[in-house]
Amino acid sequence: MLMQTSTTVLMVRPANFGFNPETAENNFYQLPDSRSAGEISLLAQKEFDGFVAMLRDQGVNVLVEDDTSDPIKPDAVFPNNWFSTHPDGKLILYPMFSPNRRLERRKELIENLMKRKFKVDDIIDLSFFEEDEQYLEGTGSIVLDHQSKTIFACYSERTHQIPLDYVGKLLGYKVVGFRAAQEINGVSAPIYHTNVMMHIGSELAVVCLDSISKASEKQLVQKSLTQAGKKVVPITPKQKFHFAGNMLEVGNEGGEKFTVMSETALDSLNIGQIQLIEKYSTIISASIPTIEKLGGGSARCMMAEIFLPFDESF
Repeated sequence: MLMQTSTTVLMVRPANFGFNPETAENNFYQLPDSRSAGEISLLAQKEFDGFVAMLRDQGVNVLVEDDTSDPIKPDAVFPNNWFSTHPDGKLILYPMFSPNRRLERRKELIENLMKRKFKVDDIIDLSFFEEDEQYLEGTGSIVLDHQSKTIFACYSERTHQIPLDYVGKLLGYKVVGFRAAQEINGVSAPIYHTNVMMHIGSELAVVCLDSISKASEKQLVQKSLTQAGKKVVPITPKQKFHFAGNMLEVGNEGGEKFTVMSETALDSLNIGQIQLIEKYSTIISASIPTIEKLGGGSARCMMAEIFLPFDESF
């Protein structure tokens, strides 16, 4: 059975973090800020460094790559959207909605993985889908249950069915696609990324079932998770707006499991939900308010899991 939990994550230290108008078009979690660009950038770097230190303190292997200052990439701190790695040596590059986010796909980051003795046997570049305005933004758009070989994805302006089915076939995973919405200023709008409303760990699934309006799709998601052996922890739409769906389970070499989230997410959970998560793992919560507010993404988005095999021949 495939491992659900990675013991290595790659994180990108931001050089020019800030509000991105291109992504704000359909990411309603982003909020502009009156502080100077320099102040915001420094705050984001401080939050990033604190987050990395917390993970390393628990024995999680964190690979830190520095963002380049030119060209400006305001969302470089969210690397999980442009690539994913897999135990068979596959590395997939994804088609991105925002033109300035496409600049985040840097070959030197892949080369650095290989220099660190990770085995990359096959780089599959799906950026050609961008020519037809078809997008699938990595493990933001898709939430993977490696154990049951299932991809969960809510369709949106950033998650289209054709590239989704393509990745499903590529990995040999079943696809569970559905529509999830949220109310913004009294108007219903699609949830831009699946990992905002859903997290899947080795034994738990945290999901905002109330955001899935179609009863048959809600039932399909719940049934698929239950059949995969997951204990389903429902969260409310309000908790989702506090990034309670944006979690990631990681491990260390000692076999300990951690559910990583932001302080914002943790503060929104009730005692019962916290106890249930802590039954299966230890919670790590990072203080990242600037990154959450301006970037519209949270703790999970900042970590790209490295599932690649280690090359012993080096």
